[in-house]
Amino acid sequence: MNTTNTTRKVAIVGYNRIPFARANTAYAEVGNQDMMTAALNGLIDKYDLKGKLLGEVVGGAVIKHTYDNNLIRECVMKTALDPATPACDLQQACDTGIESAIYIANKIALGQIDSGIAGGVDSISDMPIAVSEKLRKILLNARKAKSLGEKIKQFLKIRPKDLSPLVPRNEETQTGLSMGGHTEITAKHYKISREDQDQLALKSHLNMAKAYDDGFFDDMITPFNGLEKDNNLRKDSTIEKLAKLSPAFDKTNGTLTAGNSTPLTDGASCILLASEEWAKEQGLPILAYITFAEIAAIEYVKNQQNLLLAPLFAVSRMLEKAGLTLQDFDYYEIHEAFAAQVLATLKIWESPELSASIGLEKPLGAIDREKLNVKGSSLAAAHPFAATGGRIIGVMAKLLNEKGSGRGLISICAAGGQGVTMIIEK
Repeated sequence: MNTTNTTRKVAIVGYNRIPFARANTAYAEVGNQDMMTAALNGLIDKYDLKGKLLGEVVGGAVIKHTYDNNLIRECVMKTALDPATPACDLQQACDTGIESAIYIANKIALGQIDSGIAGGVDSISDMPIAVSEKLRKILLNARKAKSLGEKIKQFLKIRPKDLSPLVPRNEETQTGLSMGGHTEITAKHYKISREDQDQLALKSHLNMAKAYDDGFFDDMITPFNGLEKDNNLRKDSTIEKLAKLSPAFDKTNGTLTAGNSTPLTDGASCILLASEEWAKEQGLPILAYITFAEIAAIEYVKNQQNLLLAPLFAVSRMLEKAGLTLQDFDYYEIHEAFAAQVLATLKIWESPELSASIGLEKPLGAIDREKLNVKGSSLAAAHPFAATGGRIIGVMAKLLNEKGSGRGLISICAAGGQGVTMIIEK
């Protein structure tokens, strides 16, 4: 443990991901280990890390099998890194990737390690399936039985209905509502129109399509399993096509659709962090620095409209600590879980009344929306839960590096009423 009052600067020196794929498409036959290993190997090849001993590799998956209990370490062992490189799993819903980066960054800042990789992966296609609770207990009792007769006695208790499989449910345990169900309430409560949601979704697709055409992602993505680009991206998307889509959650009065909401997705991403000294020794570029980060949570059981709005508090606290205003940034990356959630965030920032109603001391004001998600974001790329943080950090670091200077703000909301924010500077 660093017992001095000094901390080291934390540099972002590399990034890599595989293309993101809608569930049950390109990655239907692969799982978390395959995808995370591919993303790591792409990073290792790109930055000549073969045989290197790193301080630690950290990441995780929101949805994983029991045999993935040591997921990241197993992936490291399948790469060309020195096998003595330690690893651990971390999980915090959609914040997993960015929280992994904060974990590594803090260790570097404290001098505990000189380098590390943060990442995340999720496979919806390879979703684990559990058995019913009754069947589980029968099987456990049969396993403990001391004779064949006792085992058969347990098995005879099984009924056809006990054989129905259980899959993870995409809903909040405290409310029984899906994330989309909560966000429908958000859209109604904060009066976010369907038209505005569709416009934001369209801009995300068009921005990302242009970024692909301009070659922005050429050095950021490792092709995997026959896929070279995110297959959720719709280069031909139009406002007319989006307007024709039916509501996805509230079928009668809803405004959230498959077009202005992120789909269930498979994918993996990772970033390479280091001290300045280590990066220079290895001859690696310093793309940008992580300078501030903040996490927050929000009550969302009574106030169900607020599930994905915790970043409002994280941003407010982070800006105060940094001595900055919301307008002091060259780029903003707000994770687009749903267009309505992004628009509600922007609306609350601009409104004294709404800011007060949610418990903020003051409104942070408006941002220049031309600086928001300039290369497209989750509505276009899609959203493998734990992999989104690495994707966004990588994009922000590259934007600032290409500009040569500047400051970027990242905001990522998550299930459970949580959110993480970060400032990256060049």
